[in-house]
Amino acid sequence: MHQSVVVNLLRGGAAVEPHHTVQLRKLCCFSVNRGRMSRPLQRGSRRVSDCGDPSNSQTRDKGEKEVVQRARSLGGPLEIASLFKFWSRRSSLPVGGDDDHGKANLKAFAEENGVGSDLKDLPLPPNAPRGRSSLFLQILKSGLVLLILLALCGSFWWTFTISSSSSSSSSSIGYRGYRRLQEQVMEDFSDIGVLSLGLAKIRELEFCPPELEDYVPCFNATGSSEEGSAETEQYERKCDPKSKNNCLILPPKDYRVPLRWPTGRDVIWSTNVKITPEEVVSSGSLTKRMMMLEDNQFSFRSETPFVDGVEDYSHQIAEMIGLPNEAYFVGAGVRTVLDIGCGYGSFGAHLFSKQLLTMCIANYEASGSQVQLTLERGLPAMIGSFGSKQLPYPYLSFDMVHCARCGVDWSLKGGAFLIEADRVLRPGGYFVWTSSITNTHRSVRNKENLKKWNYIRNFASNLCWELLSQQEETAVWKKTSKRDCYTSRETGTRPSICTKGHDIEYPYYRPLVSCIGGTQSSRWIPIEERTTWPSRAKLNSTELSLHGARRDEFDEDDVHWKSTVRNYWSLLSPLIFSDHPKRPGDEDPLPPYNMLRNVMDMNARFGGFNAALLDSGKSVWVMNVVPVANPNYLPLILDRGFIGVLHDWCEAFPTYPRTYDMLHVDGLFSLESVLQHRCTVFDIFLEMDRIVRPEGWVVLHDKSSNIDIARSLATQMKWDARVVEIASNNEERLLICQKPLIKKLPWS
Repeated sequence: MHQSVVVNLLRGGAAVEPHHTVQLRKLCCFSVNRGRMSRPLQRGSRRVSDCGDPSNSQTRDKGEKEVVQRARSLGGPLEIASLFKFWSRRSSLPVGGDDDHGKANLKAFAEENGVGSDLKDLPLPPNAPRGRSSLFLQILKSGLVLLILLALCGSFWWTFTISSSSSSSSSSIGYRGYRRLQEQVMEDFSDIGVLSLGLAKIRELEFCPPELEDYVPCFNATGSSEEGSAETEQYERKCDPKSKNNCLILPPKDYRVPLRWPTGRDVIWSTNVKITPEEVVSSGSLTKRMMMLEDNQFSFRSETPFVDGVEDYSHQIAEMIGLPNEAYFVGAGVRTVLDIGCGYGSFGAHLFSKQLLTMCIANYEASGSQVQLTLERGLPAMIGSFGSKQLPYPYLSFDMVHCARCGVDWSLKGGAFLIEADRVLRPGGYFVWTSSITNTHRSVRNKENLKKWNYIRNFASNLCWELLSQQEETAVWKKTSKRDCYTSRETGTRPSICTKGHDIEYPYYRPLVSCIGGTQSSRWIPIEERTTWPSRAKLNSTELSLHGARRDEFDEDDVHWKSTVRNYWSLLSPLIFSDHPKRPGDEDPLPPYNMLRNVMDMNARFGGFNAALLDSGKSVWVMNVVPVANPNYLPLILDRGFIGVLHDWCEAFPTYPRTYDMLHVDGLFSLESVLQHRCTVFDIFLEMDRIVRPEGWVVLHDKSSNIDIARSLATQMKWDARVVEIASNNEERLLICQKPLIKKLPWS
């Protein structure tokens, strides 16, 4: 069975992976250990086997010599005797990929028994033809294969017998015992499957050096610039497939698991993010107000003064729109907000309490990152900038676009940034801009600011935006709800309306355009005419038809995910979700006791997983990712009042390390198999390990063959993993993984 492994071992020069040792010993001890009970999913636990006891080395060596002498005296093939001796001493030979001592022992062993550099070079007695040796090896291999097949059939029959008997029993204890036995059997089967698939060469990955603890692929950390400036291209997304680090990114030395929501919204550990007190003090953004509680904590409070506080600021915006206060935003059709240069997410944190969902986007920052701190608080955010590329959202995606001293110079590039803001803004939506430029009293004394203000105001008018109100440093525009506004403009007015070739609904980092998009879309529905939240999440048949989705297909997906989420809760509680007891050393958490806050659905489809989580009352938000290789239902997801993004999983996701509590992976690897020429599942796993937090979870649902591969890769990532059978589906399985918190660094 793995003849090449034996050949390489006898050569003494080829590397032998440690995983071979583990898997082959498991195969030898399978019949002894297959009936043992499954262990709990805890870090630090290891299986212990009593196979290969080295205490009887003298007796074993004597027996080996007798076998070798008997083989030589009978004129039999020397390889068989040598192989018998080798495998009987297998556990005592120190072998490894770079272990010179192990190689020397192997060479000595080969020379001791007259074995040359390869099996074909072994000296054979005159009366032992090579044909007889080959025939004997073929019979031996066939016997091993037959033995494995018989063991598999017998074990499957044994499992089926227990399943039949347990289904008729009313004892929950007996059923749990059966499930543990079944899971253990499947683990052992998977071990054999790994050997048969040739995946035994999997090696453990090394850790990245400490300077990469905040590494974000596809972004250049050199230079310094503000968003909207000519130098912004240095910070723009540039993915190079050749520049990959095949190592595991470690957390900072004093990293601590974030506090539960909602406490974690207002208090974070200062050691979890890369920022200095000096950067906090020097920050000029309205929303970058922070107070250090203690040496190891940052506190964000709504009463922290910016304007007259976040609450007063949002109240002012509501009044400028014509509403009594911010509680009326939802009734006015506002649900999703794009917050550009969000500071540290204080505006979005306040709006969340009003049932508004805010997506923060900000430039990549090597230190003091707005995106990193916002995500650490449990609020939606991703890296994105106004440079030369369009944002990865379809047109008509958000009900409000907000910019409070966000650093974008809206007058640059002939108003291209304002055109991009208009592209993602829904009809009837609001553009809110807070800046010193909008303060006309001060701009009178600053001719440059006055020039910019006049340009932006006139350009917004050409976009068919109505200036609703201007107070001090804040101005609010409303995008037109009527398409005929564009045709009623004077001839030659710029910007023009996009032609079909340029009016692309869901661009993926395409160059900025200089025309108005989305005006011919069937999704052109003013926000005041849309169903308000939360009824908005349940699209009617007319709305579904706009996205090419059928009513029965959508309803089936909805029922499926509600049932699946309930099963996740029963399966994983109290391990993951809300009703979890506090961690050792934690204070009693405030309701809703959530272990999870930031969730990513890596293959979202209709956003059904997101909807099921909200229906179950869980205080989470979901980043719905639609792979570029999948049918694009991202506009449907956004129209449901959720947030999401288009992404190519052969590239790095635009976020910092350790930013998500849970990754949900449903059928992604079956989908990405078509992209094998561009990337591998291994590459996707490395990216998943980068973005999931220590003690975070990965839930994979896929075909059984893909789950087998995923389980082996999870071992490479040093995750704790458990395969779970799906009672109603024999062709698919679940893989539940948890990333451990590694506190002791290899070099510390």
